[in-house]
Amino acid sequence: MHRFIVVGGGAGGLELATRLGDRYGAGKKGKDAKALVTLVDRNPTHIWKPLLHEVAAGSMDPFTQELEYAAQARWHGFEFQQGELTGLDRASRRITLGTVLDDDGAELLPERVLEYDTLVIAIGSTTAFFGVPGAAEFSIALDTVGQAERFRKRLIAACMRAEHQAHEPVESRPGPGTWTTSEPRIQVAIVGGGATGVELSAELRNTAQVLSAYGLHKLDPRHDVGIVLIEAGPRILPALQERVSTATAELLTKLGVKLMIGETVAEVAPGFIRTASGHTVRADLTVWAAGIKAPAVLGQLDGLPVNRLGQLSVRRTLQTEIDDNIFALGDCAACEWPGNERNVPPRAQAAHQQATFLLKALAARLENRPLPEFTYRDFGSLVSLGHFSAVGNLMGGVIGGNMLIEGLFARFMYMSLYRLHIAALHGYPRMVLDTFAHWLRRTTLPRVKLH
Repeated sequence: MHRFIVVGGGAGGLELATRLGDRYGAGKKGKDAKALVTLVDRNPTHIWKPLLHEVAAGSMDPFTQELEYAAQARWHGFEFQQGELTGLDRASRRITLGTVLDDDGAELLPERVLEYDTLVIAIGSTTAFFGVPGAAEFSIALDTVGQAERFRKRLIAACMRAEHQAHEPVESRPGPGTWTTSEPRIQVAIVGGGATGVELSAELRNTAQVLSAYGLHKLDPRHDVGIVLIEAGPRILPALQERVSTATAELLTKLGVKLMIGETVAEVAPGFIRTASGHTVRADLTVWAAGIKAPAVLGQLDGLPVNRLGQLSVRRTLQTEIDDNIFALGDCAACEWPGNERNVPPRAQAAHQQATFLLKALAARLENRPLPEFTYRDFGSLVSLGHFSAVGNLMGGVIGGNMLIEGLFARFMYMSLYRLHIAALHGYPRMVLDTFAHWLRRTTLPRVKLH
């Protein structure tokens, strides 16, 4: 049987493995498998990455939204192998998975070798620190659930400590300068004015209000909990249209988020950030959301060509340039976007479209038919500002033009993106049930995780 291996269980990789398993794997009714489908990921569970800012702010409990890969594999006729991609032998069509360790550092799974006929690489992207001194050591990225949970716990701890110090004189904080009582008791600095940074800043304003309402601190949510968003470019949301950026900036300002535009971070240290222009910004907690890069392992895969960003260079068929047996999709793939100066953008909608395309392309490959070419359709972008609002633009096939949307309608459209992801993994009936169950949980739980 043909051996499919999909490396990476993100939005695109998991959707592709699920649909390949449904079509070719051993299904619930005991049908014989027509192909062997294997999903590889270094983690045992999946969560939709665009939700990590909500996990960091405490407005989403990751344990109610995580999907176990082993369970999904059982339900949809594919196999799951946990491990990190560490090597590739194109001549023998083999990949190597690294050793998996448990929480105590003991070996859980040894190094393994898997054989493939068709390999799909969908390992996404990681945070880029751009060589800024102290950025990797003293700031928190939001690439994983673990990092998001770490930030959330540190935020709650900082609020609780500040509340008990509220009646004491404010002394010098780590770093230069003395902070006066007119400044916030806690200040969160978010580096990067892209979608992640903007969405997190709005969610954190809601978190500060909820934590105060539940008595975890008695600080003024707006005055005592400061949020600073630092962007090196001339405006926030540089990848979106300027009118979307302008509308978002106005909403954030109303929420009490301080915007520092045109400021390049030169150093991150415990308690403060220093910019290239000489400004020193107090930062009790720092989140780094300034950019992404392809995982370093892509440049070590048996000569597969990568671009200057480290992404695998692929043709319009999503096959790598020098190996017809290896495909790539999502953030880790540099795919041409005809009619545009840049490649297909690293967005969840692009990964979803590429997974749908590859399901058809791989069927053609099995039948020895010519492969089609992928065409990306930009349906617009949406940015959530928590329960306060949402803003974005709809484009192309949605409305036949380009329209700025905000408020309740934009919020509904944003929420529907995740529900469409759930539908792709489980089908529409289960998606409806999951939505109802999620609503029931929200009626009996606080809107922010309190511990």
